[in-house]
Amino acid sequence: MQVVTPEEWDRVEAVEGVELGQLLAGESVSLQYFHIEPGADVPEHSHPHEQTGYVVDGTLTFVVDGEELVVGPGDAYDIPSEEPHAARNDGDAVVTGVELFTPPRRDPDWAE
Repeated sequence: MQVVTPEEWDRVEAVEGVELGQLLAGESVSLQYFHIEPGADVPEHSHPHEQTGYVVDGTLTFVVDGEELVVGPGDAYDIPSEEPHAARNDGDAVVTGVELFTPPRRDPDWAE
């Protein structure tokens, strides 16, 4: 068993106002933390990993195929692998949450 405390998280400002942290990567899944400031945007991207997430605080707007999908505290979501998606924080509060990636996302682009 592996345990990682918040002090050990690898946190990176992936784009302005968007902090991501790779928490753990197991054999078949990885866990990531996100912290998105008001007004921040995650540009459209895709990856070979299925991405499942849970919003703890704040409200996040995803854009998928031109459609806006709003998720808030307690909402969960799933983005299929290779599906282009973007996100933005249109609210006044920080958005925080966690995401699972399968297969594991061991070396995400944003970590460089």
